[in-house]
Amino acid sequence: MPGPHAPATQHSDARPTQRPHVAAVVEDWWCAVAGAFLRRRGWVPRVLASTGYGTPRGVRVLARVLLVPPSRVRGPLSPVQHADRRPLRSYLTLPAPGEPVRVAVGGTVVDVVADRAGYVDVEVALPDDAPLPPGRHDATLTALRTGADVDAPVTAPVVVVGDDATFGVVSDIDDTTMVTAVPRPFVAAWNTFVTRASARRPVPGMPELYRRLAAEHPDAPFVYLSNGAWNTAGTLARFLDRHGFPPGPLLLTDWGPTQTGWFRSGPQHKGDSLDRLMVAFPRVRWLLVGDAGQLDEDVYVRASARWPGRVVAIAIRQVDGARPRAAGDRPAPGAPLVHGADGTALGARLAEVLR
Repeated sequence: MPGPHAPATQHSDARPTQRPHVAAVVEDWWCAVAGAFLRRRGWVPRVLASTGYGTPRGVRVLARVLLVPPSRVRGPLSPVQHADRRPLRSYLTLPAPGEPVRVAVGGTVVDVVADRAGYVDVEVALPDDAPLPPGRHDATLTALRTGADVDAPVTAPVVVVGDDATFGVVSDIDDTTMVTAVPRPFVAAWNTFVTRASARRPVPGMPELYRRLAAEHPDAPFVYLSNGAWNTAGTLARFLDRHGFPPGPLLLTDWGPTQTGWFRSGPQHKGDSLDRLMVAFPRVRWLLVGDAGQLDEDVYVRASARWPGRVVAIAIRQVDGARPRAAGDRPAPGAPLVHGADGTALGARLAEVLR
C-alpha cells in the first residue's frame, strides 16, 4: 500500500445520539431497497470526485459515491462529464451509503466510509516532514467494493493555499455569478432544472471583476459557496470555466432530508462553511460576495461579527424582485458593506474600500 496511513477527520450531518427524522428514515429505506435491487442487476459503486482545498499540512477531500450501471463501470466518471445535459437528469442518481473508500494524497493514505447520502468529506492530515507546496494537487479515491475487486482510482483536485496568502474570495453562485432569478420561483426553477449550462448567462461584469481580483492577488483562493445541490456540481463547474471565472472549490449542499428535518438550512450551511474556512486559513482575510435574493447579507454580516478582522469587505449584488430585508437583531457589519447592480458597480465600490 503506498505511503503511511494517517489520521483523518470525517464529517457527517448525523449525531450518534440523535433520533433520525422520519424523512431521513424514509430516504434511507428507499436507498437501501433501490440499491439492493440495482446491485442484483450488476450496478456497482463509483466515486464522483469534487475539488477540495487545504493547507500544506492538511487537506479536505470531497466526493460522492453513486451506484452506476455496468456500462459505466469502466471509463471516466467526472463531475463535468455530460455537464451540458438537462440539469434535471443530474438529480436522477442513487447514492451508495456506507461504501468504503480509500483516499490517497501526498503519499498519505486513509480509509473512510461514505455517509448515509454517499458523501465523502474527510480532512487528511499530512506528515510534518512532507508538506504539500501551494497550488493544485491531485488526490486519488478508490471505491473498495464490498465483495468485489477494488475500483479504478478517481482523481480529485485539491487546491493547497500557502501560508503567505492573506486575501481570499468567497462567492455565492446563483444570481451572483450566474443569472438564476431566485426571487422569481418559477423562473428560478426553470433555470435550475431545465436550462443547459451552455445557455446560462453570467451576471454582467462579474467575470471581469473576479479576474481582476485574481490578477491583483495571485495567491488568493476563490471558493464558491452555494445552497445549490451537489448534483449540479458539474453544471456549475462548466459554467464557471466557460465564462472565465477563477477556478476554485465548490461548497454545495444536499437537498435531501437530514437527521433533524426535511431540508437543510441554507443559512446554516453557508455560516458553517465560512467558519470552517476561517479556521482552515487563519491568516486569510476574506472578501464575501453574494446577492440580495437570498440571505447572503445576513449570513455574511454575522460571519464578520463572529470573526472580527477576518472579513475585508462584503459585496452584495442587488437583484430585481428581491424584497428588502430588515436588519432586526442582526449585528452591525464588522467590515465595509457595499451594494451594486452588477460586477461593474460592485467593482467600483470595492475599489474604494479595498485600497
